Amino acid sequence: MTTNDTGTRPGTTAPGPTAPGTTAPAPLTLLGLGAMGTALADAWLSAGHPLTVWNRTAARAEPLAAKGAAAAATPAAAVAANRLVVVCLLDDESVGEALAGVDLTGKDIVDLVTGTPGTARARAAWAADRGARYLDGGIMAVPPMIGVPQTGPYVFYSGSRELFEEHREVLAVPAGTRWVGEDAGFAALHDVALLSAMYGMFAGVAHAFALVREESVDPVAFAPLLSSWLTAMTGSVATTARQLVAGDYTEGIVSDLAMQVAGVPTFLRTAEEQGVSAELLTPYFDLMKRRLAADARHGAEDLTGVVDLLRG
Repeated sequence: MTTNDTGTRPGTTAPGPTAPGTTAPAPLTLLGLGAMGTALADAWLSAGHPLTVWNRTAARAEPLAAKGAAAAATPAAAVAANRLVVVCLLDDESVGEALAGVDLTGKDIVDLVTGTPGTARARAAWAADRGARYLDGGIMAVPPMIGVPQTGPYVFYSGSRELFEEHREVLAVPAGTRWVGEDAGFAALHDVALLSAMYGMFAGVAHAFALVREESVDPVAFAPLLSSWLTAMTGSVATTARQLVAGDYTEGIVSDLAMQVAGVPTFLRTAEEQGVSAELLTPYFDLMKRRLAADARHGAEDLTGVVDLLRG
């Protein structure tokens, strides 16, 4: 957790958050009732929050209305109902369409739409021009995790810190909260950075299973070996971070770049022997070789120099 994080830890919720000066759970509006929006709505309703909902396909609101939600006919009516407005639509374009012409004066907009840092910053400026405070969110969970603290769901938040502090307990009901800064783009940046690492891991897992796929290796028996190895390798994340801060990529070396580049042909030959494409690995191997070719002294470094190559 970052040092400027003032939210709850992942998976924690605050029982019965209330509006300032009241004893009743604070009311809010939710726009968007896809799988994630519906999960969020269920969590807030279960915690006793008066909830107004809107969805382009009105039928999606019916089950929630049966649980006590107020279904608004239009986005304008939904926004007018409450000061706190949470948006969980398909994309940023959908947000613009839904809120076009809607009076946002004095409203607190929390945008949970998956987007880029640039779109979040632009949407924050757009909201400010319309008299609203803005908070961007990056959800680190899938719908079944929402409202289930033990599964560890949390949301990155960035933008108006004042808004975050005022509504933090309400926002913590469906998932833990992690504040990452006043820059509205930081929540999306953290979200996409973590998901990018996830897809890199998925690529490695896919390649590993492809290598053993046609052999008499039971994938189910192989899986815990792969999982435990990847878990053990996560220690390198902290090492990379320290090296980037220190500017010394030779700190804490286990296997230097020169040695790892020397081992690349073995990985490529093995893939060829197994009839497996190396296309998931070769881009990274190419960066390793470029780093070494640029200066032989880089051979004594860790793999951290690849980060600099990606930055151009």
